[in-house]
Amino acid sequence: MQGQLISVNPTTGEQTDVYDVYDNAKVEECLQLAATTFDSWRRLPYGDRGQLMRKIAIEIRKEKDYLVALAAKEMGKPKSQGYYEVEKCAATLEFYADIGERFLADELIKTDAIKSYVSFRPLGAVLAIMPWNFPYWQVFRAFAPTVMAGNVLVLKHASNVSGCALAIERLILNAGAPAGLLQTLLLPGSAMDAVIDDHRIAAVTLTGSTEAGRKVAAAAGRNLKKTVLELGGSDPYILLADADMDLAVEIALRGRLVNSGQSCIAAKRFVAVREVKEEFERRFTEQMKLATYGDPMDDANKIGPMARHDLRDQLHEQVLESIAKGATCLCGGFIPDSPGAFYPPTVLTNVKKGMPAYDDELFGPVAAIIEAKDEAEAMQIANDSIYGLGGGIISADRDHAEYLAKEELNAGNCYVNDYVHSDPLLPFGGTKASGYGRELGSFGIREFVNIKTVYIK
Repeated sequence: MQGQLISVNPTTGEQTDVYDVYDNAKVEECLQLAATTFDSWRRLPYGDRGQLMRKIAIEIRKEKDYLVALAAKEMGKPKSQGYYEVEKCAATLEFYADIGERFLADELIKTDAIKSYVSFRPLGAVLAIMPWNFPYWQVFRAFAPTVMAGNVLVLKHASNVSGCALAIERLILNAGAPAGLLQTLLLPGSAMDAVIDDHRIAAVTLTGSTEAGRKVAAAAGRNLKKTVLELGGSDPYILLADADMDLAVEIALRGRLVNSGQSCIAAKRFVAVREVKEEFERRFTEQMKLATYGDPMDDANKIGPMARHDLRDQLHEQVLESIAKGATCLCGGFIPDSPGAFYPPTVLTNVKKGMPAYDDELFGPVAAIIEAKDEAEAMQIANDSIYGLGGGIISADRDHAEYLAKEELNAGNCYVNDYVHSDPLLPFGGTKASGYGRELGSFGIREFVNIKTVYIK
């Protein structure tokens, strides 16, 4: 295999690094090392695995300044959010070091046998196909539970964050991990079918677009291999008539602009009932206009560039098409006359079904406001999507909002009076075109294990 992976700084538009694609011999070497390492790693006691997790957390914190600057250079992550991401990775490693063994303890089942129980045994080498938007967190939220369970990880990271991928591999080795515990494959996405086909890959986890998920699921299905897919989202935030407007605007702003709007669980559709729509629209737009964008290493900027120019241009086309179909642009909605893949905070209102702002995922700092005549219509609009990753309900009546979140909102992560975010204590994943399977929590660590029945008579 020939070719190169090119890294472009989205703040300046300048090419920064070039990486040679691995040839077939190098890929073979990596896969064989993964298989060999798994055979010894799976036999290691949980305490020893946990000790290594804590050492990796130390290495992450030791290199936090470098990691933050690298993410800003490769995909434009704002500095403050980069530090938060790095710390979250370290904390998640420590979480699974502390509790992983308890999540995987044998479960005794009383039957007519002398002894019968369920045991959770690792599967082997798990292929992790990861996106650029959270270049460290996406990897470690897969790595920590999967490797603590006794598996090893083979990482195919997004091409534009190859430097981040190699940095992760290096710091894990610096912590004392065996060489095959996590390996980066510098390969294009088109090479993944062949890797999935390889008998040494036991399972696949992917975070990415819905279309990428379909391709990976097809390849894995052909090989009868387990998959976990965390895909796109168009999270609705429902503002009921009794919503605290200060809280609603705060949640909306944080939820929409996290990671410069480039998150599967960013707030994207704001479904406001008629009584509060006008006030929310006015106050939210005022705050979006105040959100500064620019150099991600400047603390004054809440928003960095989008990760690539083509993604920025695609987002702009979605905005223009929505406006052409009747949406009103209250702020933003233009491509700045400056270097870099920047897009200003944008608010669209009068959004209706049939517009990209209603139907599709807006992966950038663009908010869609949709009016509902009442609560029932608001819930119908919220669920009127191919996606089902997350969603929020803002209401002063917590009990009623909890009922709606639990019984009526069709998504994998439903939050009341807060913005959707991932937490290592809680399972994370979606429904419908947002994928299947779960990461994090006790459910995440049990995704890539053989749930084995042991029966003694």
